[in-house]
Amino acid sequence: MDYSLKKYYKQSATYKIFSGIFTYSAAIISTLGDISLNAVEVAKCILKGQIDRRELIEQCNRFGISSLPITLSIVGMTSVIVASQVALEMVKQGGGNFVGLLMTMLIVREVGVIMSGFAIISMIGSSLASEIATMRVTEQIDAIKVLKVNPIRYLFVPRVLSGLIMMPPVVAIAAAVGVIAGAITANLTSGLGYLAFFDSAWLGIYMKDLSVCMLKAATFGAVIALISCSCGYAAHGGAKGVGEATTKAVVWSFVAIVILDMFFAMVFFF
Repeated sequence: MDYSLKKYYKQSATYKIFSGIFTYSAAIISTLGDISLNAVEVAKCILKGQIDRRELIEQCNRFGISSLPITLSIVGMTSVIVASQVALEMVKQGGGNFVGLLMTMLIVREVGVIMSGFAIISMIGSSLASEIATMRVTEQIDAIKVLKVNPIRYLFVPRVLSGLIMMPPVVAIAAAVGVIAGAITANLTSGLGYLAFFDSAWLGIYMKDLSVCMLKAATFGAVIALISCSCGYAAHGGAKGVGEATTKAVVWSFVAIVILDMFFAMVFFF
């Protein structure tokens, strides 16, 4: 009788819901724990100067140069879309002198960083996760440990540092392209002059905005690389595990930069 009740209970919707919530919560906590421990290990290696400079240069080239075309395309197109919908209406309402200010603040504070982060996640973050996950399931990481090489120092440190170093210049270039694209679009759609646009932009942007943008970019770059490497490092189960690790890295990175962006907004602009 007890066995029948237990079997019936496990087949019920209530059990399945709570079991799913518990399993999902445990997986989140486990992933957060792994990322935090890896972050501590990476920080220790950096503070001790345990950095492979050749590998760092290679990863910087991968993180910055390789991702630049897609990043510029996404930020530029986003700026064109926003400017085409905003400029004409603002000029009609007599707010043409504020178009440059609005577009520049939007791009520097949010669009440039967020859209660059999305582009980096899609191209570089997924690549990092799949690369390290493949090394894990093919036992290459175990071989590295047998050779008494710290995999965190060898795999994580160059990639995290490259994200920290290269994300700010990528965002700066993307933001500049976005502002120029916004000015051209505003001129074509509403007839707003370039001088009026850039005068407004110059008066509306402050060093605080630029500083927060660069700090946010560096943080996003390091976090994307750390999460991607951590998810790949925890992969298991062959080819299926590589796919799951890559998907997990992308999802976690998207969520992380949105939460961090909200944190930056609350700290610096509220």
